Amino acid sequence: MSRNLVGRDVARVDGRAKVTGTARYAADQPVEGLLHGFLVLSTIARGDVARIDTDEARRSPGVVAVYTHENMPPLTVPEGFFVKGFLPMQQAWIHHNGQPVALVVAHTFEQARDAATRVHVEYRTETPAVALADATEDPFVPLPFHGEANEVIRGDVERAFAGAAVLLDAEYRSPVHHHNPIEPHATTSVWEGNRVTVYETAQGVNATRAMVAAACRVPEDDVRVISPYLGGGFGAKGLVWPHTLLTAAVSRDLGRPVRTVLTRAQMYTSAGHRSEFRQRLRIGADRDGRLTAIEHTTTAQLTRTDESVFNPSVATHTLYACPNVHVRQLGVRLDMPTSSFMRSPELTAQFGLETALDELSHSLGIDPVDLRLRNDVHVDQRTREPYTGRHLAECYRLAAEAFGWRRRDSRPGVRRDGDEYVGWGMATETHTFGNFPASASASVLTDGRIRVSVATQDIGTGTYTVLSQVAADAAGVPLEQVTTAIGDTALPEAGLSVASSTVPSVVPSVDKAARDVRDAVVRLAVADRRSPLYGVPVDRVVVEQGRLFDSRRRSRSDTYRAVVGRHGRPVVAEAAVENAPGHTYGAVFVEVRVHARYGRVRVTRVVGAYDPGRVLNRRTLRGQVLGGVTWGVGLALMEHTAVDRATGRVVNPNLSTYLVPVNADAPPRVDVLFVDQQDPGSTAIGAKGFGETPMTGVPAAIGNAIFHATGRRLREVPFTLDKLL
Repeated sequence: MSRNLVGRDVARVDGRAKVTGTARYAADQPVEGLLHGFLVLSTIARGDVARIDTDEARRSPGVVAVYTHENMPPLTVPEGFFVKGFLPMQQAWIHHNGQPVALVVAHTFEQARDAATRVHVEYRTETPAVALADATEDPFVPLPFHGEANEVIRGDVERAFAGAAVLLDAEYRSPVHHHNPIEPHATTSVWEGNRVTVYETAQGVNATRAMVAAACRVPEDDVRVISPYLGGGFGAKGLVWPHTLLTAAVSRDLGRPVRTVLTRAQMYTSAGHRSEFRQRLRIGADRDGRLTAIEHTTTAQLTRTDESVFNPSVATHTLYACPNVHVRQLGVRLDMPTSSFMRSPELTAQFGLETALDELSHSLGIDPVDLRLRNDVHVDQRTREPYTGRHLAECYRLAAEAFGWRRRDSRPGVRRDGDEYVGWGMATETHTFGNFPASASASVLTDGRIRVSVATQDIGTGTYTVLSQVAADAAGVPLEQVTTAIGDTALPEAGLSVASSTVPSVVPSVDKAARDVRDAVVRLAVADRRSPLYGVPVDRVVVEQGRLFDSRRRSRSDTYRAVVGRHGRPVVAEAAVENAPGHTYGAVFVEVRVHARYGRVRVTRVVGAYDPGRVLNRRTLRGQVLGGVTWGVGLALMEHTAVDRATGRVVNPNLSTYLVPVNADAPPRVDVLFVDQQDPGSTAIGAKGFGETPMTGVPAAIGNAIFHATGRRLREVPFTLDKLL
């Protein structure tokens, strides 16, 4: 059995399809008789529809139908992966600006979009509250979300604060952020009788199937969801949004396939966002820098229809040793669209925690790395169980050495290069990875090829490639001999591609299924009188490059193709292996340059070291770090959604004014290091979920570096020029 692909720098197996345009996304699927839908969105944030006139729109060229709350087929609000709490166009009430109030269906997208401008709506308006500063209700502790409590208490923080040698009390803020995947959200709904096929931009095809079935009141077995490729997700496509359910409803009503593709602007109110966030941190420590108490209170924007907090403060009560901790996540009800997961949701709290620790290290005169090492832990602070794989201290050592941290002068504002101040900062990186039950099947076909099937998704992270590597090594075949099928509810069931859960959830079952089908073919060979391996003990047969060998007499061999060809039909094995959730870790060090007169900030160098468990694909894993660093630069220096506080309207719903980093903004040098140690507690051949970790510490590290460069402490992202002038 060969084990020479896992861990290597393997190019993406789906790369050619993507760069040549043969990869079909949700809006690319050819469907006969297709109609196109286009949403009309509300222009108020609170009130109701007093009158809606669709006559002009119905008379427009190519229009087939116009749906409003007056004629939309009734739908059931599903529970689970639909968190909005209500379905638009089922009633006249408006909960937020940009809520769907009509859906125009026409023969072409352009006809539907043009007719949508001819739908005239009159509203009865109430004054909205759209920012935390405008809240009319007191913050409250929401109900637990997916089993996670929004308040955690350990020890007695007030008593510990009274005896602390050093106290820090600071507030940190972040604005609304939006996902902006390059592929817009799209739904294509095709009904055949009572059965529907939905081509969807989904980070969870099975979750989408469940929500469509519940909303349309049909059995899940009558719903098939297909999403073979995704042009980015970042959490926005991990939940189900109204446009999907509305499209399915009007398609069934019309008896025709309907496709709805959101515009970039519509995505800003129709598919989630990272909510506005405010956090207060109180930290107590002794003179040696050992933490004695942490109180972390966060306040996030909620809506009047849901209680989902998507930005947990897990790191505060798990990352460092501290006997007294009080974490509270509060919500404030506002007239805003529903928020959602956004890549690395734990980074918001991490920004506050890692900035506060930098402030603490400066006040104590202790190096920021030393402070963190003094509070490093090897047991879970909640359960007191030892970690099976945590190499954070090694991450600090590797990254600090590669960065040259020992040469750092701790005094702020003393290093200058021409017109720029130069500063160095660092932060710990960590993120929880989840786990969803997953099954997989592996088949050896009669031509000797291996086919792996599992209803997971590739959201751009390299899932196709990693699963192909794992299957190739487990089955003992070359990579080009493996075909991986994903993104279809007709395949063995798997969960969402969120919470860095895909590798830990899916790899164990794929690995076992491929090993089981290999063993099944071996048993066929040794029982087949026509095989050169007939009569050889099973445990003596090894498989390499698609050939079966007697390990004692390698001249006795057979091939997958020959064995299964003689068998006359594919050999299939299925497996379902559980894993456990956990954490991955890292340390990021950054260099910034701040222009002395203009306040312009440039991130010029980044070094990160990470503990992802076993590295499965060095290229795709490094890509996750490069993407995470770039995301972190964007959040730290430019990204923010501007909302008109009078109307609740997003005023920058496009990529020309919602700024994200481009090549010129990215650090010219990013060095990536991996510990690459198998986690013995992982059933994913030693690997852990990693994708979201490399972003979590970057904004704090940049802010800490700005303080080191200038002596000015910034506690609100983005760190724009006005805050430094």
